[in-house]
Amino acid sequence: MIIREIIHSIENIAPVAWQESYDNAGLIIGDASHECTGALISLDVTEAVLDEAITLGYNLIIAHHPLVFKGIKRIGSHSDQDRCIIKAIKNDIAVYAAHTNLDNAPNGVNKMICDKLGLLSPQILEPMQGSLRKLVVFVPENHAGEVRKAMFEAGAGHIGQYDQCSFNSQGTGTFRAGEKANPWSGETGEIQYEPEVRIEVICDAHQLNRIVAAIKQVHPYEEVAWDAYSLVNANPWAGSGMVGMLAEDTDEITFLEKVKTTFGIPVIKHSPLTGRKIRKVAVCGGSGNFLISKAMSVGADIYITGELKYHDYFLAEGKILLADAGHYETEQFTKELLYQIVKEKFTTFATRISMANTNPVNYL
Repeated sequence: MIIREIIHSIENIAPVAWQESYDNAGLIIGDASHECTGALISLDVTEAVLDEAITLGYNLIIAHHPLVFKGIKRIGSHSDQDRCIIKAIKNDIAVYAAHTNLDNAPNGVNKMICDKLGLLSPQILEPMQGSLRKLVVFVPENHAGEVRKAMFEAGAGHIGQYDQCSFNSQGTGTFRAGEKANPWSGETGEIQYEPEVRIEVICDAHQLNRIVAAIKQVHPYEEVAWDAYSLVNANPWAGSGMVGMLAEDTDEITFLEKVKTTFGIPVIKHSPLTGRKIRKVAVCGGSGNFLISKAMSVGADIYITGELKYHDYFLAEGKILLADAGHYETEQFTKELLYQIVKEKFTTFATRISMANTNPVNYL
């Protein structure tokens, strides 16, 4: 088993292309072509986590938070981050992070929170913008079915709960083969009029190269004509936060107690109670104060996230209940999620969730 195979299993769920512009997800330290002796999963990379990996004989750490987040000008031994980088390199331990790309995945961090809270029919709260492409290819009529199938199998044609979506129109393509060409139809030096089908599909930007490669594998033309356009359409299956429904109305105190129990926290900060029942619940693991207005706009009764600032609480204005359940606490299930992703693909591979508690926040 090589490290790259494990990375692929994660990025099939959470492509690195889905990370936010400020993030640093992906393989941060190490060589993806190395054989993997085992994977240790943690929320953060600390010296305790590295020591655990060394003791186990594992050479891969899969974390949620990147060890290197911002640019580094020098590495010494004055900070935990520096010491971790040095220890990882000295012990040939690869470090991989699935951060905001896993936050934005439809079956990622926030879906895990929804499942733990028992929310029904969870949907992306703020769909991602700018990640969709319209792919158009021109193909001879009698090869259209084969090319369409290849596009679908490579990941094209998904719209919401539907797949294999395409638009097809017929027309006539023209081309003239040069002296060094080997035309599929027509003669060298003569213009050819070919009945063709224009196939249009939607795909995610990170899938584009794979789909084009699949087209070229089955397309009869020596030179394949294709176009790709950026779309302003929101991506409904990727983005920030999630919103779902409780099976029945619940009073605010009862539900807040459930949140405390689910996340295992001794105290939960919240805005003033609204006096209304809770049914529609919006969530965002980690720092999610940027989604308060979005949660309100979709009619959520409560918005649960991991960090709220003092002035954020004033935004509730009696229209929504805001709850701060802790950054670590709202993301703690990410370890379980990453473990499930790897184990589902590699059932017998040595994978373990770290025993180290990396939460820097304590309660008295």
